Amino acid sequence: MPKIQYKEISFRQKSLDLIELINSVIDEYSAQGYELTLRQAYYQLVARGYIENNERSYKNIGSLINDGRLAGLIDWNSITDRTRNLRNRAHWDQPQDVIYSARYSYLLDKWEGQPNYVEVWVEKDALIDIVGQACRPLDTPHFSCRGYTSQSEMWSAAQRFIRQKNREACYIIHLGDHDPSGIDMTRDIQERLEMFGADVYVKRVALTMNQVTTYNPPPNPAKITDSRCGKYIDQYGEESWELDALEPQMLTKLITNEVTALRDDAIYQAICDREEAEKRELQTVADEYQKVISFLSVEGDL
Repeated sequence: MPKIQYKEISFRQKSLDLIELINSVIDEYSAQGYELTLRQAYYQLVARGYIENNERSYKNIGSLINDGRLAGLIDWNSITDRTRNLRNRAHWDQPQDVIYSARYSYLLDKWEGQPNYVEVWVEKDALIDIVGQACRPLDTPHFSCRGYTSQSEMWSAAQRFIRQKNREACYIIHLGDHDPSGIDMTRDIQERLEMFGADVYVKRVALTMNQVTTYNPPPNPAKITDSRCGKYIDQYGEESWELDALEPQMLTKLITNEVTALRDDAIYQAICDREEAEKRELQTVADEYQKVISFLSVEGDL
């Protein structure tokens, strides 16, 4: 991974020590196959007691990571910005490469014939990649709410669930912050889907007070400007906790356990076996591409 120096920057020893800690967190995430956002890096430093949990610390860490990259001390690929991405079209060198790609992307619906229909929803867009890494191997749809979900997206979701009328039940596995709005969002999703005529069970699986007690993520003050703050403080006290502070592998395990509990494994495995057999057929076509073309030419189809 590239550490490229663009500027000479003189750091205090305290800053150099903190850069070393940042790199250790980055290496830990990378070894598990995860990319870090700035906020996740910040919360991991807070959770390990390296820095205080406040807005000033967050801004300081952002500045330090920026300077560390420019000075060639922090990898440029180590912190990702998931809100800004270049879009481009795919290109190929030769026709059989498309078939190889098709083999890779050829996927059957693993939930076909399942008694339940399941989606995973997460409050924050910054966590959608981590949630996606958990959901993709399970072939489970996942969605970033970006706070309170817009009315148009909620209506569209309701229509999606209504189309699953042949299922025994529909579920949303919901993950959000443990703060006044984050807690209320689970209720909001349930009530608005019901208003739009969708029969869905919205199951909040994170953050919960049991998880806060077990994993001890760094707390924040409850947002007193939030209109729901009074009710929240009465029930939970004056501290709140962000989902970003939990380790990615914990979120992955949580999602995996919840989704597989709602899945018929025998149906799932039968579709996986069929998919693998059909992928092998595509592989054979790609491997023997020139023979296939020659055969079609002889047959007069080309």
